[in-house]
Amino acid sequence: MSPAPPAAPAPPVRPVRPVRPVRPVRPGATLAVTAAATALVTVAYTAPTASLAATAQAAHLGASGRTWILTGTLVGISALLLTAGSAADDHGRKRVFTFGVLLFAVAEALAALAPGGVVYLAARVLLGVASAAVLAPALGLISHSHPAGPERIRALGIWGAAVGLGIAVGPVYGALVQQWAGWRAVGGGLAVVSAAVAACAAACLTESRAERPRALDPYGVLTLAAGTTLLIAGLAEGRSGWGRPSVVVLLVGGVALLAAFAVVEARVREPMLDLALFRNPGFIAATGGALFTGLSLVGFMSYLPTLLQGVLGLSGLAAGGVLALWSGLSVVAALQARRLAAHLAATTQVALGLLVCGLGEAGLYGLTPGSSWPRLAPGLAVAGLGSGVLNAALARLAVSSVPAHRAAMGSGANNTSRYLGSALGVAVTVTVATSAHPHTPDPEATARALATGTDRAVLVAATLCLLGATLALAAHRAARHPAPAPAR
Repeated sequence: MSPAPPAAPAPPVRPVRPVRPVRPVRPGATLAVTAAATALVTVAYTAPTASLAATAQAAHLGASGRTWILTGTLVGISALLLTAGSAADDHGRKRVFTFGVLLFAVAEALAALAPGGVVYLAARVLLGVASAAVLAPALGLISHSHPAGPERIRALGIWGAAVGLGIAVGPVYGALVQQWAGWRAVGGGLAVVSAAVAACAAACLTESRAERPRALDPYGVLTLAAGTTLLIAGLAEGRSGWGRPSVVVLLVGGVALLAAFAVVEARVREPMLDLALFRNPGFIAATGGALFTGLSLVGFMSYLPTLLQGVLGLSGLAAGGVLALWSGLSVVAALQARRLAAHLAATTQVALGLLVCGLGEAGLYGLTPGSSWPRLAPGLAVAGLGSGVLNAALARLAVSSVPAHRAAMGSGANNTSRYLGSALGVAVTVTVATSAHPHTPDPEATARALATGTDRAVLVAATLCLLGATLALAAHRAARHPAPAPAR
């Protein structure tokens, strides 16, 4: 008999890692942190709106730079919202959210310490990137911590109220701090607050993600980011003349790349945005409603403080306070919108919200240099109530119209539509409002012409609200009466 082969050496014993206990879900803390971060994002975006001229002058920026103070943030947000939502679903919503809030603090600190206008504008773009990483996972975190039903509806209403709260606080905060401590202090204050929110996110949030992560969609990421960037850049530069070759190249390139994004998503095995979702009337109402919200409401209201300063001669702080009538009431309405859930479908609420907003905006018609700001109060109040209902309903649809494991992607798609619409809405408002601007040093003639342009912008915004309401009603009808399946 041959000798038995020597026994193989025993593998080294590796120490067993203790299993980490799963952090319990804390619904209240999750809602508080996500709502606070969402409010910070809207505060940061709207803070310069009431003091654009003063900030641009202090940062040594010209007329084009003044435009890019707002547009730069829109570029960063719109380019990466959908990507951030998909990354959050696949790799961890808490991870992406916390990283976004930390990056937000870095961007605001960079804005506060910027040695000149170029670095300040770069910080505003970085702020948009950070905002995308905050907004996209927020609704996914809320839906994970609040089961479907009345509690989730209430939580999404509070999140919608946070959007309005940030818009209300932003212009007033920016104008006050600009006046008392200078433009750098605006970013410095937000950097400190966002660092505290990031610490709370790390301590309080529970990680959640899809059970099976999807493969990376690099061509989708590149075409979407490049397309939205070129499109928004073209809209920003077009305010100085739409026929210039550079503007045409930017706009055509943006549209072509967004079309390429649709082609890529239709062919890739695991798309970042499943185009089949557009067969769902709820998803159409969510994305279309968000697009028209940005186009008809956010875009117009973002430029309204500048118009009020030009027509009525208000200070930046006073103009921000007038705008707070609209955004403040939207907070109240969003908090109460849950009471409508038992009586109206979310798609109907979107249509109702847009209709009421259109009526409120129409109430702003007739502004003259001799008017006083209380003349605007009824229209702003009505538009504010509609905005609150709209924000709560869009948040609800963004989550309910997509599969549960893609909630952050749904949030990203919804907010991408909103901010693309906002960029287009600002461009339309500025173009229409300033089209009658006379080339004269006479301030009275300039104010009268701007008042005429403001009336035109009001009518355009109100009309766009009605178109958005019509789209939402059509989606509601399609959901109630689906087309019959074809016979086989």
